[in-house]
Amino acid sequence: MTTLRRRNLLLAAPAIPLTAPALAQVPFTRPIRLIIPWAPGGTTDILGRIVAEPLGQALGQPVLVENRTGASGNIGSDVVAKAAPDGHTLLFGSMSTHAMNHALMRSMPFDGVADFTPLAMLGFAVNTMVIHPTVPAQNLPDFIAYARANPERIAYASAGPGSTNHLSAALLENMTGIRMVHVPYRGGQPAVTDTVAGQTQLLFSAATQTMPHVEAGRLRLIAVTEATRWSRQPEVPTVAEVVPGYEMAVWYGAFGPRGMDITLQQQINAALNRIMAQPAIKERLGGMGVEWAPESTDAFAQRLRADADKWGALIRRLGIEAS
Repeated sequence: MTTLRRRNLLLAAPAIPLTAPALAQVPFTRPIRLIIPWAPGGTTDILGRIVAEPLGQALGQPVLVENRTGASGNIGSDVVAKAAPDGHTLLFGSMSTHAMNHALMRSMPFDGVADFTPLAMLGFAVNTMVIHPTVPAQNLPDFIAYARANPERIAYASAGPGSTNHLSAALLENMTGIRMVHVPYRGGQPAVTDTVAGQTQLLFSAATQTMPHVEAGRLRLIAVTEATRWSRQPEVPTVAEVVPGYEMAVWYGAFGPRGMDITLQQQINAALNRIMAQPAIKERLGGMGVEWAPESTDAFAQRLRADADKWGALIRRLGIEAS
């Protein structure tokens, strides 16, 4: 998809929820719990706290943010999976919890697809592909050629087995036939630190983690992993421009329990789309490396199912288990 076509789609996508006649409203009768299954200070938590007050105003009840952490997002997500489907318990979740954990973990307390109602896409965390400057490659075709000519000479860092860093590189290996060495760390920051130091040569990671080092010349940015280019760095190609079909789009979304009424789904979707379209919120998210991508409830549900199938198949094929 060209950048121009993507821009046109993004401009057109919110037209239905933002300009359509007022939908029927379901009354909310008590404060709304917004469960964040990750620790305070992370991207999902920040998203929740940015959105909570205006969402409460839109729905007529205060929205109370509650961090329920643990088990790679499963503990907080399970709270919502088992809640009543009346809209008073919501979740801001991520692709990993809903489309990856089922394949990474031997035991799951819920089905990330079947046990939730997808409500709204919140945005994509821009995922960058960076290399250490000692790697003799200026762009992605050069890198693939070098890696192919030097099997297992490139070591790539990750936050651990099954992390998006790991799967981004594993997918590239799978689609190009190159062979690299996986070096897992206990978290994202050590992976960044050792790539900057040259202990590992390749890292896929969020722009918020890599761009300060790119700007300082300590890392070289050669691609982003989404299907379309990053609006803030439009000169940087996507991996898919060189490896057709490649995509690692790390998204955040709003969910409710399974069985929510369609009117309630559309009401929350429209409210979140209006909030996320506000220029101040879009600018703040952009500064975090998060790009808003409005979708209907049906489109978001389709994305969820497709990603769960895609990543589940890759994880099982490669025999990856969460650490």
